[in-house]
Amino acid sequence: MQTESIYLPSLEKINEAARNLEGVASKTPLGKNFNLSKEFNANIFFKREDLQVVRSYKIRGAYNKMFSLSDLEKQNGIVCASAGNHAQGVALSCKLLQIKGTIFMPSPTPNQKINQVKMFGEEYIKIVIGGDTFDDAFNAAKLECDAKNKTFIHPFNDEKVIEGQATVGLEILEQTSKKIDYVFVPIGGGGLSSGLSSVFKLLSPETKIIGVEPEGAPAMLTSINNKKNTALITIDPFVDGAAVKKVGDLNFAICRQNLHKIITVPEGKVCQTILDLYNKDAIVVEPAGALSIAALDFFADEIIGKNVVCVVSGSNNDITRTEEIKERALVYADLKHYFIIKFPQRAGALKEFVVDILGPDDDITHFEYTKKNNRIKGAAVVGLELKSSKDLNPLIKRMKANNFFGDYLNDKPDLFQFLV
Repeated sequence: MQTESIYLPSLEKINEAARNLEGVASKTPLGKNFNLSKEFNANIFFKREDLQVVRSYKIRGAYNKMFSLSDLEKQNGIVCASAGNHAQGVALSCKLLQIKGTIFMPSPTPNQKINQVKMFGEEYIKIVIGGDTFDDAFNAAKLECDAKNKTFIHPFNDEKVIEGQATVGLEILEQTSKKIDYVFVPIGGGGLSSGLSSVFKLLSPETKIIGVEPEGAPAMLTSINNKKNTALITIDPFVDGAAVKKVGDLNFAICRQNLHKIITVPEGKVCQTILDLYNKDAIVVEPAGALSIAALDFFADEIIGKNVVCVVSGSNNDITRTEEIKERALVYADLKHYFIIKFPQRAGALKEFVVDILGPDDDITHFEYTKKNNRIKGAAVVGLELKSSKDLNPLIKRMKANNFFGDYLNDKPDLFQFLV
């Protein structure tokens, strides 16, 4: 019986990628974070891929892949599909290598990201907007490739892309003489995690590589548990840089062998991490960029006294998402709660609710109510922000005792999605 061979990036190929990227990808800093180091009683270092010129590590894989193309492939042009960081890496690579590229982006892509892609690619790229999802853009890009004999630049499931992303791991080992005990790396499609883990497997096999996925899109964890690459039926797209329905086949095979553990992090915890990084360290990250740092709480006992590296993968955050980020963080911290409140249809009912039911530190942040004259009670959707999570149960008891309680919405996802 013949055993199927599995692609594993060699140190020779990774070093070659590093040479290809000289003068293109920045050797990003590996710096100690003093706040988190004190909090966890460990040495916590950030690998700052958010400081790349395209504000993510994606330039490494995209450029290395496109640099490797034959003259004929370069002449025919390339195609990619992306709603964010990969598109920016490809666009800049097109300009630097003078390759014509077509980039397919789904219709919901924010204008800020579209403008960034235009800025990096200039006259070397054409952007095609269409379809509602990344899958729509992906399928359109593949049709373009087949029809016009162009090369598709995959965001993660490609040997040259993996070798390019692996240079992040190479730099980490070059930048410190300390023994690295843990590396926390975000997982989307698996390009970064498969490349980086391969470097450590070769050069520092005792280092534990922890893959981190958003709780709402655990494609790699699901695949490893199933022992085969598995497509998720639905995902929460909030952590857009890491929320994929299916990881790459190459990436799955490598991560299955190399990763010490995979952990999923709730999206609300990611949001709180984004806010903490901004407020405490003046670091702006996108949701995927916060994944590795958000995972530290779940390893607090294990990493005491250890040398830990968190890969900060990107900072392409859309400022219009700030309110949603704050909201999700409060919900995760058990401080933001939504209810259906049944108000008696009489004057003074709202005053009674505010004075007698709410606690002194409770704040009404959302209120939707329409009076129905032919009913005894009228239902309102009310959002409340509490000072402490311990205030919730006493609040609900007061609501029920005074016949105001209608329903609690936080644990009803089908309804809750319309509020957060």
